[in-house]
Amino acid sequence: MTEDIVARFGDLTAVVVGDVMLDSWLRGRTERMAQEAPVPVVTLEEVENQPGGAANTAVNLAALGARVHMLGVTGADPAGATLNASLMSHGIDGLVICRNRRTAVKRRVVTGSQIVARYDEEDRSPIPEGAERELVEWIGELGPAADVVIVCDYDAGVCTEAVRRALHDPRITLVVDAHDVGAWRECRPAAVMPNFGEVLRLLRESGHETDRVPFLHACSQRLLDETGAERVVTTLDGEGALLHRRGREPYRTHATRAPDHMSTGAGDTFTAAFALALSAGAGEEAAADLAQAAAGVVVRRPGTAVCGRDDLLRAVRHGGAQPAARLAGLIAEERARGRRVVFTNGCFDVLHRGHVACLDEAARLGDVLVVAVNGDDSVARLKGPGRPINTSEDRVAVLAALGCVDYITVFDDDTPEELLRLVRPDVYVKGGDYHPDLLPEAELVRELGGEVRVLGYVQDRSTTAIVNRIRG
Repeated sequence: MTEDIVARFGDLTAVVVGDVMLDSWLRGRTERMAQEAPVPVVTLEEVENQPGGAANTAVNLAALGARVHMLGVTGADPAGATLNASLMSHGIDGLVICRNRRTAVKRRVVTGSQIVARYDEEDRSPIPEGAERELVEWIGELGPAADVVIVCDYDAGVCTEAVRRALHDPRITLVVDAHDVGAWRECRPAAVMPNFGEVLRLLRESGHETDRVPFLHACSQRLLDETGAERVVTTLDGEGALLHRRGREPYRTHATRAPDHMSTGAGDTFTAAFALALSAGAGEEAAADLAQAAAGVVVRRPGTAVCGRDDLLRAVRHGGAQPAARLAGLIAEERARGRRVVFTNGCFDVLHRGHVACLDEAARLGDVLVVAVNGDDSVARLKGPGRPINTSEDRVAVLAALGCVDYITVFDDDTPEELLRLVRPDVYVKGGDYHPDLLPEAELVRELGGEVRVLGYVQDRSTTAIVNRIRG
């Protein structure tokens, strides 16, 4: 089971080797344009510094529960000190400090939700021989003992020929995320993780932007031959990812689409979760699905975000409808953690502004929001011929995309009484313009120790009105 795989993350040790950087987010407001050039003037209000590059992969591994060693190089400068301190706060050690090298920093200037500028400071020359020797020694000591070694090679000087030779060790399980995955062919990686642009460079191809998935299907075996890897995972941003293996059709995952400025570091999260899932004994397809779920968590968050173990479990759990018996067990776990459970139900046939407002307000009444969705037969009995417009599968998928919803289940009875007995919510919520005492479920909820709340009604917003307008 997924929970068992994720629970094993805490027993794993991972080593990350590669190019670290500091991601710095400079946020502020803008009210005017500059006189010197047609650019906005941003008044700085906040600076947020986060580990980036290989360091972000390391932080994601630690947040998912693994013991992590980070083998990279920083300068003896303020940015390096900030990066080292941040990694140490996550229980990560192992960076090499060079006094004659500058720490890589990527600074993004943000106003509202828009990145208006980015400027980088970096030293892309090969690392000094002394730092290289130290890294090779650490690889020899830590690599064979680790459950997995992840390489993050962004052509920034750390992954030298000597470092690659040290990682060419049959005792090391190697996962490679590199701009040039072909350079790691001799190491025979367990997996490589190129994005689409890196695939085109590897295969010496161009174009194919409009047919990325069919193109990757057609060149699946070429990718395996060119990389020498057991598995190739080609990541496609909003189109998900394809897992390639010899003699088998590629397996596709599907992504949560997000604006480009919300996807910073999502690839690092995907790599971390995939590597840990494989090391924990997950099947390849299950590992890819877990990795996609983890990436889906961070693309909903600003800045260089991280997916923790609880975040991943919650994403997997609410990614679809839960059977009633399983839901009861999950809610029992939530309640054991001291969380307040909110429950609501409805058809949610054509999701509209009124639904979203009600669900968002309901989520603020507790820590966990459970949504029970009427099944198709139940909707037909309640709403009449021609309903539902959307199947229960489609309605669940739309609700699962809302960040305020934690768990979803489908029921086919005309009332949710049996579910209420199983879940025993702290708060039962309905949206509408009627009195709480008139709800047929109110008496049962109070008998079970919960309270009943009726939330604000958004005027002129209903599925029936929308359907009538469309039909009219």
